[in-house]
Amino acid sequence: MARQRAFDRDVALETALRTFWRHGYEATSIAELTAAMGIRPPSLYAAFGDKRRLFEEVVGRYQQTHGAFTTRALTEEPTGRQAIERVLREAAAEYTSEEHPRGCLIISAAVNCGPASAEVEELLRGFREEAKAALKRRIDDDAAAGLIPAGTDTAGLATFYAAVIQGMSTQARDGAGHADLLRIAALAMSAWPVGRREGVG
Repeated sequence: MARQRAFDRDVALETALRTFWRHGYEATSIAELTAAMGIRPPSLYAAFGDKRRLFEEVVGRYQQTHGAFTTRALTEEPTGRQAIERVLREAAAEYTSEEHPRGCLIISAAVNCGPASAEVEELLRGFREEAKAALKRRIDDDAAAGLIPAGTDTAGLATFYAAVIQGMSTQARDGAGHADLLRIAALAMSAWPVGRREGVG
């Protein structure tokens, strides 16, 4: 009969998430992870595989928990404008929360990685590109509904808002507060193209 693990896997995964979130992928060592998780290296390898596989699982958990606000906003709001405004406002709150490390794990965890971490950089870049594509789909919805002017560069607009979100994460990690990020969000929304159905004829 297999010996039962002496730790709570879910708690250990959340601890690993916060450790990677705080320090980044490359700067986080196995020794630091095991110390934070309260386990020995053999237990980490047995439960999660190597550091890379642990990180991939961490990213999945992040998307389902701390980072899930983006998906909810983009799927629940009736218009693209409302969805993106909600993303920005909720990012302002989430990125500055005192309940966990600041900023966004997907944006910051693989900054300044070396060649050995190129696959991790690519992994996170892929998630960021998926997020940008999701922004574009909601903007395209507004274009199709006539809510923004015909000919609007929806790809450029999606890239702009993706850049704002990434910048908000960096600002939060540099110490910007909730109110600071809300001002950024409001200024970003002032760039939204107004169509006839929103009162401009």
